[in-house]
Amino acid sequence: MVARPNREAPGSVTGGPDTLARAYAACERLARSHYENFPVASRLLPPRMRPHVAAVYAFARLADDIADEGTAWPQERQARLRDWGERLHQALATRSNEAEDLLFVALSHTIRSHDLPMSLFDDLLSAFAQDTTRTRYASWDELFDYCRRSANPIGRLVLRIAGRVDPGLDRSSDALCTALQLTNFWQDLGHDWRAGRLYVPREALAACGASEGDLASNRLTDAWSAVLAQCVDVTQRLFDEGRAVCDGVGGRLRYELRATWVGGRRILERVDAGRRELLQTRPTLGPGDLPRLLWRTLRWRGIAA
Repeated sequence: MVARPNREAPGSVTGGPDTLARAYAACERLARSHYENFPVASRLLPPRMRPHVAAVYAFARLADDIADEGTAWPQERQARLRDWGERLHQALATRSNEAEDLLFVALSHTIRSHDLPMSLFDDLLSAFAQDTTRTRYASWDELFDYCRRSANPIGRLVLRIAGRVDPGLDRSSDALCTALQLTNFWQDLGHDWRAGRLYVPREALAACGASEGDLASNRLTDAWSAVLAQCVDVTQRLFDEGRAVCDGVGGRLRYELRATWVGGRRILERVDAGRRELLQTRPTLGPGDLPRLLWRTLRWRGIAA
């Protein structure tokens, strides 16, 4: 494992600290304004990490919004995503905080400060671009490759912002991020189906004798219940593999990751319990879940993997 020190103080970029402070504040407002199942730059994170994680989140959140803009043609959305990436590269090249958008002021500073790999941001954009045209997945391998680019980069970026560069932590982080992404797919089954998208691999349908025609009839058959049981099982194994990253970091980040793991697995439990109703309902967490999640987070060692 290699720990990387911060290379750049917040006020050291061209133009002084005021613009940079406003830029990070804008990213944090965006992070707080979007509902998510799992913590994003929450109060559990070390304060020094919060603005940087919020900058990464804001970039990914807005890029995802571009990809999901249903009123624009796929080619138009892909062009906007390419422009989104080019603006980040340009902000990095100028080494200035006079970029057109405050988001790029903050994110370019975060990337330089923590020596973040640009390949991870390029992976995110490639996954978002794929979402503009791809609506089905033939195999688990294809779906895992999508998660490798759409979800796993976030975990690796958070680790690097924390100063942790460790192949073992990267692998367990990848497992956790993929588990969270898959959980989101299963809980959004009905919404995605109505939008013309299905993330359940066709090989899983074939193995259980299920068909898309059953969804078109707005019903989940016994075969579909078996498909979703397989999906939950695959996802649970990834949560198990992802536990290691929650123990491999220290301080407040450890509790942030444990809370994320516990929250994700709680939603997966609700997906499993409500398999027959997933076309009509979306399992979520509410205020009433907080005591249980807090108890599970604090009783971490007592939770069976």
